[in-house]
Amino acid sequence: MSGHLRITPKTIVIRDIETLDEMHEVESLQREIWGLSDLDVLPALALRPQKELGAILIGAFANGRMVGFVFGFPGILNGETIIHSDMLGVSNEYRSQNVGYLLKLAQRSAALALGVRRITWTFDPLQSRNAHLNFSKLGVIADRYLINYYGETSSFLHRAGTDRLWVSWLLDRERPASRVDLDKVAALIRVGQNGEPVVNADNTDESQFIIEIPGEPNPELWREPTRVAFTNALNAGYIVKDFYVAERNDQKIGAYFLTRDRDDYP
Repeated sequence: MSGHLRITPKTIVIRDIETLDEMHEVESLQREIWGLSDLDVLPALALRPQKELGAILIGAFANGRMVGFVFGFPGILNGETIIHSDMLGVSNEYRSQNVGYLLKLAQRSAALALGVRRITWTFDPLQSRNAHLNFSKLGVIADRYLINYYGETSSFLHRAGTDRLWVSWLLDRERPASRVDLDKVAALIRVGQNGEPVVNADNTDESQFIIEIPGEPNPELWREPTRVAFTNALNAGYIVKDFYVAERNDQKIGAYFLTRDRDDYP
C-alpha cells in the first residue's frame, strides 16, 4: 500500500503495519478493545509469518500511536482466492470518526493490488453500528448465519454468545442501491413499543421482508428470535442485502432487508 491517508479533525495516518514492535501494539489493542485474555489474543509471532504470505495488516495511527487496525488473511472459498478479514478494531476514543471505514477502504485497495476480488468477514447481527458500516457504507451481502461461531471466549462482548452473519464484499462491482419503504415491507420481527421482539412467522413466503432490531438490543431477549429468523430465511434461499436505520416510538431501530434477488452476486 503506497502513501498515507489523512483525515481531520484528529489527524489519522492509515498505513501498513510492518515491524514486530507494531505487531505487539496490535496485541495490546486486542486486549484494550475486546477485553481479551492473553490466551485469546492473536500473537505478533503469528501475525508476522502470515503477513509474509499475503495477509493484509494495516494500522491507523494518531500522533505515532496505533489507535486501530484491520487484519485479513488469504484463503480459498469455493475455488476462489479471497481475503478473510478476521479483525477490525478501533480504540474507543477514536470511534465514530470514520476510522473503521478508512481501514476497510485501505484493506480493499490492498486486496485489489493482490488480485483478490472478494473479502469476507463475520459480525454480530445484533450490533447496529457494525451492520450500518457493513451494509449501508461498504455494500456487503450475507447468506450464512453461524451459531455460536467462536464458542466461549474471554471477551466481555461475547457474554451472550458469538452468533455471526458471514458477509461477502465483492470489490470489483458496486451493489445496486436498495430503495425500501420499511412501512410497506413485511417483517419477520418488529421492534415492539417497549423494545421487545414481535415475531411474525407468517411472512416467510414473501419475496422480500425485513428483520428489525433495536438500536441497543438486549442480547438475552433478542438472540434467540433473530437466530431463528435469520437461519430460516437464509436456509430458504434469501440473502441479507441491506440495513436501514430509522426511528419509531422515540427509539432508534435497525432493519435488515432480505430478498431472493441476488443481482448476479455469486
